[in-house]
Amino acid sequence: METSIKTNEQSKGFYKLSWLQRIGFGSGDLAQNLIYQTVCMYLLIFYTNVYGLEPSAAAFMFLIVRVVDVLWDPLVGAFVDKHNPKLGKYRSYLILAGIPLTGFAILCFWNGFSGSLVYAYFTYVGLSMLYTLINVPYGALNASLTRDTDEITTLTSVRMFLANTGGLAVAYGIPKLVASLSPDGMTNTAESADAWFYTMAIYAIAGLLLLVFCFTQCKERVVMDTKETEKVQVSDLWVEFKRNRPLRILAFFFITAFAMMAVGNSAGSYYMLYNVHGTSDQMANFMALGSIPAFIFMPLVPWIKRKIGKRAMFNVFLSIAIVGMALLYIISMIPSLKSQIWLVYVAQFIKSTGVIVATGYMWALVPEVISYGEYTTGKRISGIVNALTGIFYKAGMELGGVVPGMALGGVVPGLVLAYVGFDKNNAVSQSSFAEQGILWLVAIIPAILLIVAMLIISKYELDDERIDEINKEIENRNR
Repeated sequence: METSIKTNEQSKGFYKLSWLQRIGFGSGDLAQNLIYQTVCMYLLIFYTNVYGLEPSAAAFMFLIVRVVDVLWDPLVGAFVDKHNPKLGKYRSYLILAGIPLTGFAILCFWNGFSGSLVYAYFTYVGLSMLYTLINVPYGALNASLTRDTDEITTLTSVRMFLANTGGLAVAYGIPKLVASLSPDGMTNTAESADAWFYTMAIYAIAGLLLLVFCFTQCKERVVMDTKETEKVQVSDLWVEFKRNRPLRILAFFFITAFAMMAVGNSAGSYYMLYNVHGTSDQMANFMALGSIPAFIFMPLVPWIKRKIGKRAMFNVFLSIAIVGMALLYIISMIPSLKSQIWLVYVAQFIKSTGVIVATGYMWALVPEVISYGEYTTGKRISGIVNALTGIFYKAGMELGGVVPGMALGGVVPGLVLAYVGFDKNNAVSQSSFAEQGILWLVAIIPAILLIVAMLIISKYELDDERIDEINKEIENRNR
């Protein structure tokens, strides 16, 4: 009897996945982070100190690329919803886009055309477009595996655990590997150019292999009917945004939360080099602490959510992140404390604990807003919704920090560095005003963005009970 009940539930779309399938899906984010986090954490410093771009030129380039994304992402979302490739509706792009993405990632860190803006634009635009061609269908793949909210929470926890494994490999491994391959043992000089190229090649190829593994372990089960896909249009993105209130709230939460994360990530290497005057090993330790809390707290997320609910969980961990940023600022302003590197590590760990749980669990909300849209309109446009959240995700990352994830992330750090007079030719020290500007990027600006994010997510009204009701009603309607 119990078996028949479980089978009946699974037939309604509430599928339970094996651990191999969960790990397989999560390996896709691990793969993308080996590439994305390398760009997010280190591309700006590569451009300014190795490749030879002015910070303001790099910032403007990031902004232009984001404009391209605003046009490109909706096209990708509509395309993947409308088509059904033989290799799988969503998972096929892990292979089809993964191979060229690997090539462009490596080329972004090639110094063959040192200082050329044309080459930087070509490779960065190509990387960003290919990243979207993987990331949008990968996000839609999450919502296509099951409707079960508990399963999605577990799936997201596994995904974020592995994503942060990639982040740790990048944060800790990249500086060490670059320094070991560089003839001068440095990571921020022109002489380290070849070391950056070889390092990115290793990480990008490893990422491609993981994308292949993800492809083999995932299968779409909850997707739009073939007849419905013919009706999908690019304009559905804006229509869905206007009528889906939970989606709007989540989108604005994405832009503020990821702007915060991107600003802090991109400034971390500058902070350790010029404010703390740390070694390559200390910089690696500091950056690694941005991922280590994931291995402690992400496995606990399903339990924490059951105990206090998703809204309280966001408030608690966003507050923890703000406390960590405040400690980092206070420590950095007092020379006697700043010289105690372990205090800097503690503050970074506290900050990262809050950031990781909050920004990690937010991905579990994407299938919820997709189901809400399906409930109200009859269309399960997973690709379109993920394209929209991707636009805001990229906008936040570029505003906040750097890179392909993106728009406001690379802009703000580049402009702040230009404003405070950062000297890209000085690999040892900066003016006190420049050091203060770097500290703004590490602590003050991210804390302000987190306060805004808390206000936004407080308006999200879809609790687990409501989502379960919605999904059951959809399945009954489909039957």
